[in-house]
Amino acid sequence: MARLTTTSTAPKNVFFSPFFLVVGLSITITLLLFLWRPLNLDRTTYLPLTPQAETTVIGKVRVEIIDDKAKKNTSSSVITDDSVEKEELEEIVDEKENSIEYTVTRGDTLHDILLRYNVNYNDIYQLTNQFKQLANLRIGQQISWTMDDNHNLQTFSWVISSNNIRLYERSGNRFIESTETAEAVSQNVTIQGEIKSSFTIDARKSGLTNREIDTITKTLQWQLDFRKLQPGDKFVVLLSREMHGKYSTNSQILGVRIKNSSKDYYAILADDGSYYDINGMSLSQSFLRYPLSRQAPVSSPFNPKRLHPVTGAIAPHNGVDFAVSRGTTVLAVGDGEVVIAKYSESAGYYIAIRHGRQYLTKYMHLDKLLVKTGQQIKRGDKIALSGNTGRSTGPHLHFELHINGRPVNPLKAKLPISEGLTGKSKSVFVEKVKSIKPQLTL
Repeated sequence: MARLTTTSTAPKNVFFSPFFLVVGLSITITLLLFLWRPLNLDRTTYLPLTPQAETTVIGKVRVEIIDDKAKKNTSSSVITDDSVEKEELEEIVDEKENSIEYTVTRGDTLHDILLRYNVNYNDIYQLTNQFKQLANLRIGQQISWTMDDNHNLQTFSWVISSNNIRLYERSGNRFIESTETAEAVSQNVTIQGEIKSSFTIDARKSGLTNREIDTITKTLQWQLDFRKLQPGDKFVVLLSREMHGKYSTNSQILGVRIKNSSKDYYAILADDGSYYDINGMSLSQSFLRYPLSRQAPVSSPFNPKRLHPVTGAIAPHNGVDFAVSRGTTVLAVGDGEVVIAKYSESAGYYIAIRHGRQYLTKYMHLDKLLVKTGQQIKRGDKIALSGNTGRSTGPHLHFELHINGRPVNPLKAKLPISEGLTGKSKSVFVEKVKSIKPQLTL
């Protein structure tokens, strides 16, 4: 009897053979290496700003890529994805402070001011609706108000002039208006304080107004970083105030001393209306007009209404484009701190530098960054090499200057100059310091 033999014809699973496993693993590793490979790493090499290290690479820094979606109405000079944090130029509201003084500035309305300080909305509506004349606030006028712990408005004062103050006091659900017309009396006042949280908050608690605090921080912005004041640091301010009863209608700071650790910072008012240190030296820092070692042709001027060269849409050109070849040395126009040094799809490699409290400069479409975020730089330091990165139509340097958060034409803007007192003016100032300095003891 013949034996029946059967043979399996099922195909072998070749995908699990050693050959295909090795090939698949190799492809997977290659893809992972490609996806995680740093982008343009050779362009993110940083060099220290010292003569000895000009040609020495001290390390490679990982570049942060910002996924900013290009839109037709987006300008290459408007970087919305890399916003610089606003400085303490804006008032810091102390949530526990129930008494506020404020100086009216351009664009202010009473509704917006009170809302910004968390005053009860119903009280704001009641006050402004009941007294229509409050819509006539003028720049420079002083207003003040008090609230209870629930932010309900209790009193409001409006200093129209030195001998005309309007007072509004809560009475039930309404407010009653009264007027004071007595003449103002001028007197010198010395105010001292100690840092416990921040200069703005502690200075306000010590009795300084928002306008006085703003004057101090702007005057000493080049010498002192107010954000770095530590608990225990002290300050003293000598000022002249015009007092209208219990209200201050006008004031002028005569002298300031701030003690930060073991170092003292002074600002004394001179007869020319400017502030100097106790030796008569200027407290401001001068700027270079151009961020280049030599003047270069302007390929695209500052133009808030320009037509974007890439998208074709109307978009502001918030800076000036200099026609320079790739690799041209870019200089910092003033002393400051690098707050941004990274890559963006629109600006390419770019740098933003904060100069004191009011000034910010930006340098865009760079080929190589020579500084990094957090680095302190001096006027004239080499910070980058120009290029053609980002959303750019050709090699150039895009340069911006912002004053108090607003872009201005860097070729025409009024820049601070650094000059000290000399001759008779200095002699008069030295005598003034002798009388003011003893009043600034801590």
